[in-house]
Amino acid sequence: MNYKPIAELYEFGRSMSPVIKLSILAGICILAFFVRIFSVIRYESVIHEFDPWFNFRTTKFLTKEGWYALWNWYDSESWYPLGRVIGGTIFPGIMGTAATFKWSLDALFLPMDIRNICVFLAPVFAGFCSISTYLFTKEATNRPEAGLFAALFISIVPSYISRSVAGSYDNEGVAIWALVNTFYLWIKAVNTGSILWSVACTLQYFYMVAAWGGYSFIINIIPIFVLCIIFANKFNMKIYIAYSVFYVLGTVLAMCIPFVTFNAIKSSEHLASHCVFFGMQAYVVVEFIRKNLPE
Repeated sequence: MNYKPIAELYEFGRSMSPVIKLSILAGICILAFFVRIFSVIRYESVIHEFDPWFNFRTTKFLTKEGWYALWNWYDSESWYPLGRVIGGTIFPGIMGTAATFKWSLDALFLPMDIRNICVFLAPVFAGFCSISTYLFTKEATNRPEAGLFAALFISIVPSYISRSVAGSYDNEGVAIWALVNTFYLWIKAVNTGSILWSVACTLQYFYMVAAWGGYSFIINIIPIFVLCIIFANKFNMKIYIAYSVFYVLGTVLAMCIPFVTFNAIKSSEHLASHCVFFGMQAYVVVEFIRKNLPE
């Protein structure tokens, strides 16, 4: 039996594997986008629910007046009749993201109504989230096929669709992507021990802090991960570098968000990160003394 054609077909399949993976991932991103814009196709491009309307109104103000005016904006029509100081009571991530899209399109002479940007922002980021989930799973398992399945699942999971459907212009629309991408960059930083990847993870965490109060998931899960690694006797300098950069730079950047400020130090939500950081320093010092001094 002549096995040469089979071998050639196998080699051709291996050579085309990256193209096939990219094509499947692109199809998943398109699926994630279109499954969330059914209401727009069926009816029209509208923003629904209460919080999305407030976010939309704030975004319009930001695009017209700029960041400085937003930080100092006292909105007498919110929380009527008391009013509301907007700059110190919001997570500005989603507004800043939509405004950046608006300013970028205007700079490219592609004007687009801010309302349509806000309506389609969450479906677009659902596609980004599928890519981040693929990278996260691939990095954790070293299996690209597992990454594709994970990307497919997150693109169609109902709980995520409900928070990222077109017109639901709420914090979770961009924050879920930020959450997944932060964990991907964290695993990348742990695997490589690179300060560059650690800084990238921290900057993504900063975006998550700016976007949603659910950033507390990250600032608790990552310290728990480091603590479990120490108890499992799997601790190494790669994890030390990754967490040291993440904790120090992440805490400083979180304090730059007006709604967070010194809560990054005083709040009980951040207590685990503080305890694990100082505990890790003590563990490293003890291990250093143990290795370099006789019993």
